[in-house]
Amino acid sequence: MIKQTILFIFLLSVIQSIALPKQYTREEYIQKYYKLAISEMERSGIPASITLAQGCWESGNGNSRLATLGNNHFGIKCKSEWRGKKIYHDDDARQECFRKYDHAEASYIDHSNFLMSGSRYSFLFQLDPKDYVAWAHGLKKAGYATDPNYADRLIKIIEDFKLHIYDEYDNRQIASLTNEKTEVKLHNSDLAKTTAKHKIELRNGLRTIVVEAGDNYQSISKDLNLKDWELYTYNDLAKGTQPRENEILYIEAKHKKGSKTHKQHVAEKDDTMHYIAQRYALRMKPLLKRNRMKPGTEPVEGQIIYLRNKKPR
Repeated sequence: MIKQTILFIFLLSVIQSIALPKQYTREEYIQKYYKLAISEMERSGIPASITLAQGCWESGNGNSRLATLGNNHFGIKCKSEWRGKKIYHDDDARQECFRKYDHAEASYIDHSNFLMSGSRYSFLFQLDPKDYVAWAHGLKKAGYATDPNYADRLIKIIEDFKLHIYDEYDNRQIASLTNEKTEVKLHNSDLAKTTAKHKIELRNGLRTIVVEAGDNYQSISKDLNLKDWELYTYNDLAKGTQPRENEILYIEAKHKKGSKTHKQHVAEKDDTMHYIAQRYALRMKPLLKRNRMKPGTEPVEGQIIYLRNKKPR
């Protein structure tokens, strides 16, 4: 009887360990998302340290219900202007409406857009982008959170985990990208005409735009003086599909293989090959061929996707 009881307890613990999703530590969360925070810093001017600290705190290091079920890492509520997916969660009141995203990167992008477009946050962008203390207190002053200790919590996370180093990350590369942006505006007259509506930013070394409300591929092509086929081809999309608000689109051909710093990607739940191709600015056909995958095949959670070298047999 004792042996049966021990066996039952052992099997129950195994089943529970399999059923429970992975719990991220703060260090693991930071390592998983610091590159995304830096990328958004380059696009928006929001310190990467602030974005990471907010992500850590608001999502419980990626373990909260909003993060695991809704990919919402920043606790952003629906608001009247939100037209995307929704998830309901008890917060200040019961069953409040929060934004739901297809993947974590969309949450990071929307977080930047949320701060950039909100009039009450506009004063933040006059602050020194390396002064995380001022940004933390500014977010509290603007009412991002009701917690009276919100600024102190962010500062503690930044200083405990030295997140401020990411605000200085790869300064030479950032300077290089800034210079390249200037060259685009000065030497490409067709694109220069459209920067008032679509701000051109470099991601993965390539020119991109962020889709705005009311955009479609026809209007974007017209604004950027692109041929009808270019946006579809550059972004590996079927003709006739339409972009989603806040989606990032490449406006020039993507790379054939990943960079030396991006050799592999470990697929997460619900990752698609299209998402991976867009995230690393890779053309779909070479990416599929490199991983010995047929068109239409999708990765499973935990699968290694080879970005630079061919998958070994």
